[in-house]
Amino acid sequence: MSKPVRVALIAFDAFTDLDLFLPWDLLNRVGIKGVGQHPDWQVNILGSAPQHTSISGLTIPTAGQYEAARTADAVLFVSGPGVNQLLKDDDLAARFALDPERQLIGAMCSGSLLLGHLGLLRGQRATTYYTRREQLAQYGAEFVDEAFVQSGNLATAAGCLAGIDMSRWLIEQLAGYERAERVLRAVRPNGL
Repeated sequence: MSKPVRVALIAFDAFTDLDLFLPWDLLNRVGIKGVGQHPDWQVNILGSAPQHTSISGLTIPTAGQYEAARTADAVLFVSGPGVNQLLKDDDLAARFALDPERQLIGAMCSGSLLLGHLGLLRGQRATTYYTRREQLAQYGAEFVDEAFVQSGNLATAAGCLAGIDMSRWLIEQLAGYERAERVLRAVRPNGL
């Protein structure tokens, strides 16, 4: 019997649609019969409000507050211009209280700055939008110009389509290589 797995996607106002919805779709496929078939797999979008609106104007509901990420097996921060507002919040670390010793923690693009703000990237190699590399360095991280950078239980990705790499990593770590392959095979273009 598989152990229960909880994945939290962290949203906020002015998030980048693809950085949320690509991982949301791929990660949810793990629990779908005939694809990932994990019997107790749950993906939730968490936020600071009952709903958040993306940069393209799409409003989505959240399933809980940021504090719920403390008990998740994996936490993925999305990106977007709304990151700038969160970087001004000195209480953000207390709200999350994440633990990379027991949780997988990832970030898409400018979401990496949130990991830096939480103190998780000091001395780590990480990636983000190239225009934000100096800001990332201010948090003590070493900017790496790659699509996906992973070290232990921390990972960062740059470029919306790197959400595929991030999702693969999370699925492999939490549900195994075979499930990750089944999920990605279900969305690959024909001929690949």
